[in-house]
Amino acid sequence: LIDQVAANDKPAARRPPQGNRVTERLNLIGAAVVGAVNTLGEFLAFLGQTMVVLFQTVVERRPLRWNAVIHQMEVVGANALGIVGLLSFLVGIVLAQQGAVQLRQFGAEVFVVNLIGRSVIRELGILLTAIMVAGRSGSAFAAQIGSMKLNEEIDAMGSIGMSSIEVLVLPRVIAMVIMLLLLSFFGAIMAIIGGGLFCWISLAIPPTSFVQRIQDVTPISDLVIGMVKAPVFGFIIAVTGCFQGMQVSGNAESVGERTTQAVVQSIFLVIVLDAFFAVFFTALGYV
Repeated sequence: LIDQVAANDKPAARRPPQGNRVTERLNLIGAAVVGAVNTLGEFLAFLGQTMVVLFQTVVERRPLRWNAVIHQMEVVGANALGIVGLLSFLVGIVLAQQGAVQLRQFGAEVFVVNLIGRSVIRELGILLTAIMVAGRSGSAFAAQIGSMKLNEEIDAMGSIGMSSIEVLVLPRVIAMVIMLLLLSFFGAIMAIIGGGLFCWISLAIPPTSFVQRIQDVTPISDLVIGMVKAPVFGFIIAVTGCFQGMQVSGNAESVGERTTQAVVQSIFLVIVLDAFFAVFFTALGYV
């Protein structure tokens, strides 16, 4: 009996100490804030490096990899024409339909044209195009560069004296800036066509009258503001996607995480910048 008791004698399991839930939550919040600050610092450093390389390329007339730029322009712009055009066309129809429903209560359905012209050219056309491109091309940049980082291709570039920013980042940034400008204009035109089609079918507004009223109610400043915002959005989307790709480390799971972060952060920054531009241009008197 004594032998059996000795064989089965085990110390009682200790209950782990109960931590203070408030302290644990504060620790989590603090860790998240520190991580966000570190990420912001790394992003600003990467942004600065990219701008320095871009400045040196322009001022010192360094040779630019035009083959890579043209390839990225095809991937970012030409291959996205279908999805951008279709979604912008549908958004124009929805905007016209919802505007007509609300304005019908006041007998002011004709002002749907004003709503479409000003909102699409100045805000929605550019913003929606930037969001679509961020989800499509921003994620692709992060995944491509992340895979190269995982396969140590970027380290190999550095070992032979090639700058990863000059070879990988700069062509993508230039292509994105140029093509988002063109895609935004194309998306705005498709949204106006969609809204005009709805007005023609449902509100009996002929296309000629629709186009004439668009020209009358939409000042040229709206088009200029929209075209000023588009390259800035493109620059931020490209830099964010490339930055997240450069942060990949460890395993393939990191590629997926960084790709997701690239999309989320790009869309967030685009919306923040759009809000800033709206306040800025309104303060200047462009309303």
